[in-house]
Amino acid sequence: MTDQKQAMLYGLATVLLWSTVATAFKLALADLAPVQMLLVAVSASVLVMGMILAGQGRFRLAFQLSRRQYLQSMGMGLINPCLYYFFLFGAFDRLPAQEAQPLNYTWALVLAYLSVPFLGQKLRGLDILAGLVCYAGVVVIATRGQVTALSFSDPVGVALALGSTVIWASYWIIATRDSRDPTVGLFLNFLFGLPVIAVVCWQTAGLDFLVSGGGGSLAAAVYVGVFEMGVAFVLWSQAMKKAENTSKVSNLIFISPFLSLVFIYFILGEKILPSTYIGLVLIMGGLWLQQTKTRHREQELEHG
Repeated sequence: MTDQKQAMLYGLATVLLWSTVATAFKLALADLAPVQMLLVAVSASVLVMGMILAGQGRFRLAFQLSRRQYLQSMGMGLINPCLYYFFLFGAFDRLPAQEAQPLNYTWALVLAYLSVPFLGQKLRGLDILAGLVCYAGVVVIATRGQVTALSFSDPVGVALALGSTVIWASYWIIATRDSRDPTVGLFLNFLFGLPVIAVVCWQTAGLDFLVSGGGGSLAAAVYVGVFEMGVAFVLWSQAMKKAENTSKVSNLIFISPFLSLVFIYFILGEKILPSTYIGLVLIMGGLWLQQTKTRHREQELEHG
């Protein structure tokens, strides 16, 4: 099997996992507060990433970093998982999954815009057009099709969802200067972020749920930690590492939000609104336009 075929298989496996997490978020939040879900998910993620590193014989790398890199782990841990997932889970707690999930996908566009001032990249007319198309989709979804009224279904939920995209894009811009092994870096970020999450959970929502139990909600939170925060990251890293043509693998991400609606409909029982379909097509169309820049650059490199 060629490296590109392996990369596509890793990519498809990742997309399948990503497609289930919006449903898992809502199942976990049925009985847990967002910060309680975050505590369970991050704990599970730290455990599974530690096991993955140990299985790969690379766990020792987590203890061979410089003092500056450990301080970096603390700082990045406050962004991801602490701040990012607090915003994201807060959005899913307030919005239907079919609304929160597509809004979160606009992080890729935010990343392109933030790369202009922070990474010195150029903003093209195509990027502006992509933004207009994408955020037209955001308005359609957030207003549930009542575009002219501009009456948002839950303004706070929408703000949390869009805020999460800014935090996530900012995290990846900071990560461009990260010299740590990606899996080791994420493991340490989560490890250092875990005590902060535990203290916040204890002081706000409480830790009683750990004793009383949340049944299916606890299981769903563990699933999120193991697969969305842990295994999916490792699989996607492998896909990018083996890819001979990264744009072909990256384009697999466009499958995820549509497949996610299938799980949301059949498992959560949410009736998918026409505005969700329209808005999601606009958002994915905008992201596709924005990604043409990457495809053109790869084609230029391939042809010298």
